[in-house]
Amino acid sequence: MRCGMPITQEMKLLSEPLHSIDREGVFEGYASLFGIADLGKDVVMPGAFADSLKKRGVNDIRLLWQHDPSEPIGRWLSIAEDRRGLKVCGKLNLAVERAREIHALLSEGAVDGLSIGFRVERARAERPTGLRRLEKLDLWEISVVTFPMLPGARVDRVKQAREDLADRIRSTASRLFS
Repeated sequence: MRCGMPITQEMKLLSEPLHSIDREGVFEGYASLFGIADLGKDVVMPGAFADSLKKRGVNDIRLLWQHDPSEPIGRWLSIAEDRRGLKVCGKLNLAVERAREIHALLSEGAVDGLSIGFRVERARAERPTGLRRLEKLDLWEISVVTFPMLPGARVDRVKQAREDLADRIRSTASRLFS
């Protein structure tokens, strides 16, 4: 409650799906965002993944469905920290039935959450906020999920789709202004 007024959760939904995945199952997004509290009051700090990414590399971090170790659905092509958070690019293995189902759900915008599986190596609690600042994490998996603990951790458009859009904009602009 702030100044005697209740705080309500607000949700905004897109009227159309983002078409966030290509035909081959490649997608990208943010699995974690720095400095933003998740629903469990954890806040990932910049650099929290650095040592883990060096130690494990992209090949030792699993791409799972709903954090289920019996449901691997593909592999990560790249995982890196940037100024915003943990940027990921993955590829669903469309030879796997569950991956084909997830591909269809992602394509329709029915599922677009990302969530990290990790072990805390260093954190500090903040009082009186109750937040836990996660400073060093051992990242072992990233899952496509229905409801991410960090609402902003989402699949985004594929790089190729953005490049195609940029090409169309340039082409249209050149026709209009030539």
